[in-house]
Amino acid sequence: MSERVPEDERERLVERIITAEQDERRRLALFLHDGPVQNLAGIALMLDAAVQAIDAGRPEAARDIVTSALERHRETIRSLRDLSFNIEPVVLRDQGFAAAVSALANQLGMEHKVQVDVDVERGARLGEKEQVGLYQIIRESLNQAVRRGPPSRISVAVRDTPAGEIETVVADNGTGERRTASLDAIAERAWTLNGRFSVTPGADGGTEIRVVLPPYAGSA
Repeated sequence: MSERVPEDERERLVERIITAEQDERRRLALFLHDGPVQNLAGIALMLDAAVQAIDAGRPEAARDIVTSALERHRETIRSLRDLSFNIEPVVLRDQGFAAAVSALANQLGMEHKVQVDVDVERGARLGEKEQVGLYQIIRESLNQAVRRGPPSRISVAVRDTPAGEIETVVADNGTGERRTASLDAIAERAWTLNGRFSVTPGADGGTEIRVVLPPYAGSA
């Protein structure tokens, strides 16, 4: 039986969700404007230059310009593909939470030569909204861990607490400090799930990010 959420807490949660959605839209708009849109504008200018080179009888110069434009075009496709994957990866929809987190951990581990241990089967019993939100929290936590260190080892675990809550811990052995803005973004995502967020020093000198969701989050 699901735990009832008090009315005042529900109102605060709705307000957090609306604020988080607005902030996310702003981040997406800024990324698209400063990244793919600017790249596409640059590609258009390069193609104009290639046409002018052809008209001027300089085919080799045109070829070089088109080659550069193709590489920038491929980079733009990769950035848009990564954006789509990060918003909601296909593997999360098709294969489930545990497979999506494992795929993310494997990709990050190979790219940065970091050992990432994953134990997240408990997350498969969360609701759909909670799975997407928790995946985003884990993704951001992992990205922050490798950017500030990088560490040599990271662990990701989702488990039940004795009180019946669902606890997610992302721990690393990196030594650098995390940026406050990045932690605020993770905390914001936790709030939209009506969860508690905390950051503590790890036993091995690193950092532990902890998000605790209420019992009703796991009643899917």
